[in-house]
Amino acid sequence: MTEEKISERTKPKNSDEYIEKLRMQLKGNAECGTTHYNLAVALMGKQEYDAAENALHDAVECSPSLAEAYVLLGGICLQRNDLEGCLRYNKYATKARAGFAEGYANIGFVLLQLIDGKDEKEDEEKLDLAIKNLRKAIIHNAKFVQAYTTLGNAYLMKGLIEESIKANLEAVKVQPEFPIAHNNLAVAYLEQKDYDLAILHCDKAESLGFKVADAMKQELALYRK
Repeated sequence: MTEEKISERTKPKNSDEYIEKLRMQLKGNAECGTTHYNLAVALMGKQEYDAAENALHDAVECSPSLAEAYVLLGGICLQRNDLEGCLRYNKYATKARAGFAEGYANIGFVLLQLIDGKDEKEDEEKLDLAIKNLRKAIIHNAKFVQAYTTLGNAYLMKGLIEESIKANLEAVKVQPEFPIAHNNLAVAYLEQKDYDLAILHCDKAESLGFKVADAMKQELALYRK
């Protein structure tokens, strides 16, 4: 019997079988953080978030440098609308592994969500810290398209239109068909009253399936030739 046939015969037929296989592996080696992590990913695929959370805690207990596990714990918090918990776990992720771009990008994203308009000084501090972390994400991963677009949003919130345009153009350079970047560019160019470019990127975003805000489309309709 060939290796391919053996592999095919032992390959899990479905997610339940895969989960059972991982649990059996853990009975023989309960200290393997990666197996706990893989179990958590499989459980999340079945939306069994409580069990996945337990598996992720086991993963980081066995492998404290497993930054991806902290990010998933943050994702579970986000799913529960626990922004502070999500922020905390992503900070753990960046401490667990130096230069972990995803952790920095997630920190930036969550900080933007935490801006609530209640305290102008606090909001400004969150915005500046979000920008700092998003820049770090890009330094560590120059092709992180989502980090560029989130950074572009942060710059727009700060009133830095040129910087927002530059960040989103970098996103388009990495992934030309990324609709969020085109929508962001439409917003930024509209702010600059560069209506031709705003229309260009608005249409591109829509052609890629993005739901452009009706208010922006109505405003740009006045400038279509």
